[in-house]
Amino acid sequence: MNKKVVVIGGGPAGMESATYLSDIGFEVSLIEKDVQTGGKLNSWDRLFPNMRLGKEVKDFLQNGNTLSKVNIFTETEVESFERSGTQMKLCISDGKILDADAVVIATGFDVFDARKKEEYGYGIYDNVITSKDLEQWFCEGRNIVRHDGKPVKRVGIVHCVGSRDEKAGNVYCSKVCCVTGVKQAIEIKKVLPEAEVFCFYMDLRMFGMHFEEMYKEAQEKHGVQFIRGRLSEASENADNSVVVKVEDTLTGRPLKMSVDLLILLVGFEPSAGTRKMGQMFGVTFNDNGFLHSADEHTGTGTTSVPGVFMAGSCSAPRTITNSILDARSTALRVAGYLKNSNVENR
Repeated sequence: MNKKVVVIGGGPAGMESATYLSDIGFEVSLIEKDVQTGGKLNSWDRLFPNMRLGKEVKDFLQNGNTLSKVNIFTETEVESFERSGTQMKLCISDGKILDADAVVIATGFDVFDARKKEEYGYGIYDNVITSKDLEQWFCEGRNIVRHDGKPVKRVGIVHCVGSRDEKAGNVYCSKVCCVTGVKQAIEIKKVLPEAEVFCFYMDLRMFGMHFEEMYKEAQEKHGVQFIRGRLSEASENADNSVVVKVEDTLTGRPLKMSVDLLILLVGFEPSAGTRKMGQMFGVTFNDNGFLHSADEHTGTGTTSVPGVFMAGSCSAPRTITNSILDARSTALRVAGYLKNSNVENR
């Protein structure tokens, strides 16, 4: 079998789809813009719901699988492509031309730029950070302290920053913010058991397996306090602590408190790579800016362009587990297309 597939993006979905397609017998090339494959797993410490190290999942996808059979190009991007019938030629940034009978876009997501929510103080106040920043602290083994090195006694975690927010331009739910906030709250309490941790939320959407159990554990075992209400404003005290103003929507009363550290749970957005590849290949986007499926009910993995497929969070916010499952489904779609069966149309 000499059919060739190019997978664009080396995160969990890209690695998994490349592995599956290689196992089926296709010649697969994987294009990754960063210095290494792994995507967001390179900057995530522990994963919900079982606190498994992100590195373990990355190592499995990278080494425990058969990714070694795949031609991997790192620090590389697709610059252009040409098409003649079903045959495609992709020009990559090192000047090489890759032939492809099918392409899988697995360019993932970016996180919302919290600086767009100026009222929350990110980039303005030293003790306002994002969930992405905190995850990096965990990865680096950094102590959770204030910017001035003083101990953290009270933490505020704000849900849905850049998600379900018309002013931010993102009306959709990012799906993983709620459980990420619960996970990070538990992690903070484990290293700072005496600290008070408050989660400010609109609605808690704990839809995944064991997510609800994590939520109960956070409350009952670790004493994390959940307050239903959206943050209206953050400001800074003279001692550099952060003052938050929230309307408690359960009691109908305004709430004001000072915290030593304010964490903003930033949502998912289509990545720059997703936008670039979608435009390059002429793929249709959905209303939220993600790649659009050829059929919302039965067209998982397919795009509006024959021979061009998608996997993972380039089409919608997903957990790592769902991204991997989506990648496997996409691999089947690609195999059906290349073997001239009707699998891709079912």
